[in-house]
Amino acid sequence: MSAPSPSPAVAGAKADRGAFSGRTAFIFAAIGSAVGLGNIWRFPAVAYENGGGAFILPYLIALLTAGIPLLFLDYAVGHRWRGSAPAAWRRFRRWTEFIGWWQVLIALIIALYYALILAWATNYTFFSLDQRWGDDPDGFFGEYTQALGGADATISFDVVPAVLISLVIVWLAVIVVMALGVQKGIAASSIVFIPLLVVMFIILVVRALFLPGAIDGLDALFKPHWAALLDPTVWIAAYGQIFFSLSVAFGIMLTYSSYLKKKTDLTGSGLVVGFANSGFEILCGIGVFSALGFMAQAQGVAIDEVVADGVGLAFIAFPTIISEAPAGALIGVLFFGSLVLAGFTSLISIVEVVIAAIQDKFGFARIPATLSVCIPLAVVSTALFSTTMGLPLLDVLDKWANEYGIVAAALVSTIIVSYVVRGLPTLRDHLNHQGTFRIRTWWLVCVGGIAPIVLGASLVLSTIELLTAAGTYEDYPGWFVLVFGWLMAIGLVVVAIGLSLIPWPAGSNLHKDDSDGDPIAPEVVAGKGLVTTPEAATPHELRSAR
Repeated sequence: MSAPSPSPAVAGAKADRGAFSGRTAFIFAAIGSAVGLGNIWRFPAVAYENGGGAFILPYLIALLTAGIPLLFLDYAVGHRWRGSAPAAWRRFRRWTEFIGWWQVLIALIIALYYALILAWATNYTFFSLDQRWGDDPDGFFGEYTQALGGADATISFDVVPAVLISLVIVWLAVIVVMALGVQKGIAASSIVFIPLLVVMFIILVVRALFLPGAIDGLDALFKPHWAALLDPTVWIAAYGQIFFSLSVAFGIMLTYSSYLKKKTDLTGSGLVVGFANSGFEILCGIGVFSALGFMAQAQGVAIDEVVADGVGLAFIAFPTIISEAPAGALIGVLFFGSLVLAGFTSLISIVEVVIAAIQDKFGFARIPATLSVCIPLAVVSTALFSTTMGLPLLDVLDKWANEYGIVAAALVSTIIVSYVVRGLPTLRDHLNHQGTFRIRTWWLVCVGGIAPIVLGASLVLSTIELLTAAGTYEDYPGWFVLVFGWLMAIGLVVVAIGLSLIPWPAGSNLHKDDSDGDPIAPEVVAGKGLVTTPEAATPHELRSAR
């Protein structure tokens, strides 16, 4: 079956989607997406709790057998079919379009609450200057957010002014960057922010290494507990960390790769992005545990009593460290400034998934597409998350969007690509046409075997843990978890299927040639690779063996 024919109304027209100027711009943008809040506040605690130094082994194996292979999968689909997630998946095989819309909806949910964390981090950057939290960072955070906790969580629209103002600023910044487009907005901001982020964090790490107790913190993090390697949950944790930190399987890398030039080295670029992301995670572990070692020594407690992750690490533990450390204001500005930079480059990548889908669906120009997506997103995000229910709502949405959205979508897509459509040979040959790092049978095994097993196991274990827990998730009311957790996750699938059934307008990008004016590659032929021909200048000119 061939690709959809162009509509007579737009025959010969080409899609005006924007593009990266080159491979370097793409790599910075991809690293900007991958390096996010999870690198800074999730990896150190996950490594510590799952074998310390011994965790590096399953972590690296997970990177090589799932992270980078799934990154290549995203690159191949987006690059070959030159579209947003819904358009690319539809061109891959007509009925798989729902996967693309599923990924778009997951990105939409994440964007709504991700902006809240940036708003907090922005405020805390300034709070660090005078250590406004005083002697009680925990109490100050509760007073600052006015968040409803545990059983008190409910639907509330009581606005928290300090959060409202910073949320509006975050969304205004996002709108400006997204309106500037793929190269002048996304790529340019990443080219500036990512080197700045690395410099800031290196300074933070160097400062933290000279704090009293830093060596004890590093010893706690890197001391290997080899027995942990026999625990299956440690391996699941390693795959989970790699999977979430690389931004794979929810449309970001697929969308970014669709903006690449046709002769780009996809596999070489993927290796750079994958190892750069992991390198930054290890740097984060060094910085965070050096600071936690100081905190433990200052308070006269064991390291395990101060280890935290997520919101607890960023907005409670680190303010405590800042208050007790010499030159605490510097540490605070560097740490929270790093959160802002890492979070912002990730947020724009998440929003781009939605903008690209709307642009392709309706054939919009860049600015109308940006405004039609970002203004409603900003209004809804501000209305929901600048309130006292912001924190519990973030907590529940994040739990289910990640573990039942991204993981489930990745599981379904790998199974469909590997066994239903049997499109891996086509994707392999597309990657190899220009790739400096050639992929062979190992990639087919990783994507079709290892990834589905690990993703399925993660999904099952998460479900068992939630259903067998003594109480509800974080003690939130059952109806709150049901509505914003389970029903939200199920609803995304239902809505995605519904969106995939809606016809594409005649003026949509689906019915146009790509941005270069070239025809879109045809659908995959099940189980068949691409035939290499001397006259094929790009992988898009290759066709499947019949």
